[in-house]
Amino acid sequence: MPRVDHSISDIVLIVDDIPENLALLHDALDEAGHTVLVATNGESALQRARHSLPDVILLDALMPGMDGFEVARRLKTDFATQHIPIIFMTGLTETEHVVAAFAAGGADYVAKPIRAAQLFEIIEAVLGRSGEGRGSRD
Repeated sequence: MPRVDHSISDIVLIVDDIPENLALLHDALDEAGHTVLVATNGESALQRARHSLPDVILLDALMPGMDGFEVARRLKTDFATQHIPIIFMTGLTETEHVVAAFAAGGADYVAKPIRAAQLFEIIEAVLGRSGEGRGSRD
């Protein structure tokens, strides 16, 4: 019997304060077979992550109140959530912002506007399932 595709059961937490971004990502991930959870601010992201223990978190870097960098730092210092890979989603592509994303605990980042095919590849890579690998961080 063939193995079941792991992505079917993946739980993805999307954290973004812009409803349009959430809707687009939710629909694309849902269509791909992922279970999708949503948070619209940093505090609710921390609560959802602790409660649901998603397989991966897609985290907007810039949000009002607690930004994504602080959310990531808190997730990485919490024993219950420190193992969850975080993929930053950002329009910030300056070197200092990319470095800040990794320093805060990000496993990878994707620049906005987000292309679904690229995002799926990154999710597979951070979950250790990429067939070809991206080769840049080995």
